[in-house]
Amino acid sequence: MREAHELERAVGMWYYASDSDGTGGRLRESPSDFRVTEIEEFDTQPADADRGDYPWLVLRATLTSWDTNDFARELANRLEMSRERVTWAGTKDRHAVTTQLFAVRDIEPEDLPDISDAGIDVVGRAGRGLEFGDLAGNEFRVVVRDPDDPEQAEAVTADLAAFGGGEPGVPNFFGQQRFGSKRPVTHEVGLAILRGDWEGAAMAYLGAPSEHEPEDSSRARRFVEDTRDWEAALEKFPNRLRYERTMLHELADGGSFRDAVETFPSNLQRLFVHAAQSYAFNRMIAERMERGLPFHEPVEGDVVWFAESDAPEGVARPDSSRQQRVTADRVDVMARHCARGRAFVTAPLVGTDTELAEGEPGEIERAVLGELDLEPGDFDLPGEFDSAGTRRAILLRPDLTVERDPLTFEFALPSGSYATVVLREYLKTSPLDL
Repeated sequence: MREAHELERAVGMWYYASDSDGTGGRLRESPSDFRVTEIEEFDTQPADADRGDYPWLVLRATLTSWDTNDFARELANRLEMSRERVTWAGTKDRHAVTTQLFAVRDIEPEDLPDISDAGIDVVGRAGRGLEFGDLAGNEFRVVVRDPDDPEQAEAVTADLAAFGGGEPGVPNFFGQQRFGSKRPVTHEVGLAILRGDWEGAAMAYLGAPSEHEPEDSSRARRFVEDTRDWEAALEKFPNRLRYERTMLHELADGGSFRDAVETFPSNLQRLFVHAAQSYAFNRMIAERMERGLPFHEPVEGDVVWFAESDAPEGVARPDSSRQQRVTADRVDVMARHCARGRAFVTAPLVGTDTELAEGEPGEIERAVLGELDLEPGDFDLPGEFDSAGTRRAILLRPDLTVERDPLTFEFALPSGSYATVVLREYLKTSPLDL
């Protein structure tokens, strides 16, 4: 198997599914080269519906070069409200043109401000805010600039068809941005939280300098690691590192390491533990690749989820309520279901309610958790950090369209899956170029 880039290996993506050389090239030369549009799955009432029954105003925003969290903060600041009153269904990257839903509590359409590089339309009203997962998926249109050999796309597609059991498939890794592209530490914070090591969690975020970040940032991180002088560190940390500066203010005022970690917005606190789950998941499916176990069909001991019957076209998704443990006498039957797109082999996003697989898949799951010194009970945590866990399909089968001149990829993915795990197979470059 072809080994992945060192930054990808650091977050559990050890291998490529395709052995062919890539096309090379760069993504996001301009925001319009990377377009993401949510496939919406959220019911709304008309905009003039009773505000008492439907206090949330739902918006569709098309954003250019806006990180989702940053836009939500800017919107809240303009409306002079808490950021907690702005919700969304999926986090999008800054270096793109993205179209997604937001919900804002207790405002009227005429209250909406004009924000640079943001087109905002009112969709309607809802009785609750948006939650992560309140979308079916995302449609992508991605242009690759300056590829070295665009003809290699055909060879990669053939490799992925072999991996996917007849149609192109890729491992459903959590992408680099889940962990931090230039400084992948989010999962390290989460692992420390799960172990009850709040000092380790705080220092994983404040310290851990990276050669890929600006020198003033890495210099400040080295200083705080060497001195633990929170007051002096505030003079060193650039203003753009606002989360770190908020943590330092808390520590300088006598707060605990846990207090410092809990200065993050609630959605980011949850993200730390989710990133730890994601890292364990990546490790599990990378180990499955290493052992040569199939992704498109089950082996004895696997846990399979059947497909949702009413999922939108192009974003087939597993249904958590329809689970099947694969015994020796059911392997062939379940393989046929998977081949027809009616079922998916899964691996766990570990939490308090997780039941691990049996057989060789179960061996892999237990071995990875043992290496990480984790067990399901560790996720029984107070506040924003607990998680019951779930399972996730290990294979993506994007319905790809590839155009030439310029090299362009169009495809849709179910919510929670990453375009970069498809594109990395084709480009085979540093994740910093994705």
